[in-house]
Amino acid sequence: MAINKLPRSGIADSAVTTAKVSDGVINVATEFPNCAIASTRLADCAVTNAKLSNSAITIRGTSTSLGGSLTVNPDVNWQAKITSDGSTVTTMVAGQGYFVDNSSAAGIVKLPSSASIGNTIAIKDYAGNFGTNNLTIQRNSHNIQSTASDLTISTNRASVVLVYVDSTKGWLFTTESNVDDLQNDTYISATGGTVTTSGNDKIHTFTGDGNFVVASVGNSAGGGDKVSYLVVAGGGSGAGAGGAGGGAGGFREGKDAPISSYTASPLNAPAGLTVTATTFPVTVGGGAAGGSSHPAPAPDKQGHTGSNSVFSTITSAGGGGGGKGGDHAPGDRANGLNGGSGGGAAQNSGPPPRATVGAGNTPPVSPSQGNNGGQGNYASNTPGSGGGGGAATAGSSSTGSGNAGAGGAGVTTSITGSSLGYAGGGGATACAIHGVSHGQGAAGPNGGGAGASGNGTGGAGTTNRGGGGGSGGSPGFCGGSSNAGGAGGSGVVVLRYKFQSG
Repeated sequence: MAINKLPRSGIADSAVTTAKVSDGVINVATEFPNCAIASTRLADCAVTNAKLSNSAITIRGTSTSLGGSLTVNPDVNWQAKITSDGSTVTTMVAGQGYFVDNSSAAGIVKLPSSASIGNTIAIKDYAGNFGTNNLTIQRNSHNIQSTASDLTISTNRASVVLVYVDSTKGWLFTTESNVDDLQNDTYISATGGTVTTSGNDKIHTFTGDGNFVVASVGNSAGGGDKVSYLVVAGGGSGAGAGGAGGGAGGFREGKDAPISSYTASPLNAPAGLTVTATTFPVTVGGGAAGGSSHPAPAPDKQGHTGSNSVFSTITSAGGGGGGKGGDHAPGDRANGLNGGSGGGAAQNSGPPPRATVGAGNTPPVSPSQGNNGGQGNYASNTPGSGGGGGAATAGSSSTGSGNAGAGGAGVTTSITGSSLGYAGGGGATACAIHGVSHGQGAAGPNGGGAGASGNGTGGAGTTNRGGGGGSGGSPGFCGGSSNAGGAGGSGVVVLRYKFQSG
């Protein structure tokens, strides 16, 4: 059969419809011999990767073919802990996380020397003490938070994530957090001593030896782990026989400024003491017994040194005893004794040489725990002795002529919830000879004892305030009939901390 050519204008109705197919069915087996149709699938009709223009996929910079497998890592791979020693520098690598243990020393880490956008580094405070031993991040020529300087992290339990952006901003923090922020407020819980409260603070007062038993400490969101403290030693005693006043017991105070809300003394150290969940022994120093009256042996007439008070790392030294009167030459027994505050020096019934004053703040601490005693003197053929030193001022010196030095002033603090005075020095006495009246040194304010009036016994330092004792009186010649010096006041230990919110 001949096939005629189609006209150039085509077929007027050239659409091929089902109706125009002889049987209206496409025979797949004939037309597509490799594509078998089953009831559940097309056995060999899949589109292969090779028939696609793109046959691979890239995830986080790693390419894999379609149909392949790829392990997707997190933003950072955490490394084994770094233990800091205060000098070793760890250079960090992008894509890694670092647990840094600063338990023993400050830590130093360094950012990579080269960086590109999206590089990520994470850091976590392993032991929760970046606030004590800081972590320094060295910038290694890159900016950190837009600034061309190294960075110090000083927050306990800090967690940070740094991501590199560009040369202008450098490494930026995308995450800054502190685990404490997610915790409930917690506070110190402890027992020991006489416990009272003032506002949101709990106060433990020890008037004798005991134990401060800490069951638990607080977190930074609550009361923290520090206590404010007052540690006052026993006062030195005054001498008998018209001698010098005793020095006050050493006075040491430390207020945990961010937590406690009381008015501290001028001698306050601007920090409390860190405590842990353990038992802390407390020692409260006793006041010294007064110098003996006549006719006791000469050594016994000199004042004596008080006993130390101790809490944790804080030791306050007992006050020094006052020098004795009564000999024609001063001798060693006329010297004031060293201590928290020093005892006054006596001047006897004769011309100089002078006796030496007791040195305060012995052993030395800062702020000073006390002051020197006052100097004795001799004028108009009549001696006068010096007052004992106090926490705030030195004991007054005698001008002779029957004048007796006053005790040095103590200080006040409201750590107990009330404003109370502590650690005043003891007053001295002067002998009444050659027609000169008997002299009496005033007690040092805030706990000191006064020098005796007439032939009386010296005033005692105030109990649990650490005051120095006043010296005993003698109505005539200093070596003659005389009474005993006053005893030093016992010390005290007071601890204070926040125990509830408010």
